[in-house]
Amino acid sequence: MTYDAPERRAGLRLHLNENTAGCSPRVLAALRALTPSDIASYPDYDTITRRAEQYFAVPADWVQLVNGLDEGLHVAAAAAARRRDTKNRREAFSAEKASRRFLLGSVYPEPAFEMYRVSAEAVGLPVTPIAPKPDFAFPLDELLTAAPQAAIVYLTDPNNPTGLGIPAGAVERIAAAAPDTNVLVDEAYADFSQRTLIGPALDRHRNLIIGRTFAKGHGLAALRIGALVAHPDTLAPLRALLPPFSLNIAATTALTAALDDDAWVQAYVAQSAESRERIYAWCAQRGLTFWRSEANFVLLRIGDAATEIVREMADRGIFIRD
Repeated sequence: MTYDAPERRAGLRLHLNENTAGCSPRVLAALRALTPSDIASYPDYDTITRRAEQYFAVPADWVQLVNGLDEGLHVAAAAAARRRDTKNRREAFSAEKASRRFLLGSVYPEPAFEMYRVSAEAVGLPVTPIAPKPDFAFPLDELLTAAPQAAIVYLTDPNNPTGLGIPAGAVERIAAAAPDTNVLVDEAYADFSQRTLIGPALDRHRNLIIGRTFAKGHGLAALRIGALVAHPDTLAPLRALLPPFSLNIAATTALTAALDDDAWVQAYVAQSAESRERIYAWCAQRGLTFWRSEANFVLLRIGDAATEIVREMADRGIFIRD
């Protein structure tokens, strides 16, 4: 699917949930200050990783920075595929243990971020999406059934594209029900929901991984920098699959500056909240169905005219997704 043609870059870009305010001015100043020597050298990953650990308030070695959260989703799938193949080979000839094999590959509730499917298919993991429930209610019972047979479960909190949050306690119930299955919670929009599972839950459930990005709240989408947060034992098999120089100097420099300007992030979060309320009011006046979002976007039900409306909005320089 093509979201972006060169001639369509100008205008109000809402179709990829980007930060419409842009990055902090401190980020631009830091990038301009890079020297020829900086650019000719490999980045200092230790310093920026320690800074990210402070930001997430976790101990040393609990954060792995990645080239955009997409890289994190991919290596999580690759590690899960390795574990699935190893476990299934080991238990293939044991009828007693047959029920403990990973019969499923990746599991996630629909609708979902398309990179879950892309990442799983890239490493040969079967994909088992869980069909949407009425009003996109979280399918906890279905996930509790499927998770123990899966190599990896992808969840998004708040969800993309619905903007709905996962009910409190649901993720930990899934992780506890499937201790041999990695449960990756994509918190790309946590800056807007002001909620996170980063904390004691990661120690209680060693199969739990939190994915974060600095693309949305911090406005660093083009620089491709994200993070996986988990217990070091959980991160070890993923780290083994990552290249040693995954991040470039522009990304590490920008992240340092962005993390030092929380006021910029909070201003954009407040702007997004106000914008959501305006959209809700507009929809209510016109009798349109919408879902109250915890992210920086809103899902509307338009009906059969959706494709035409997306096209006509693009003609006016406003890009949204069908």
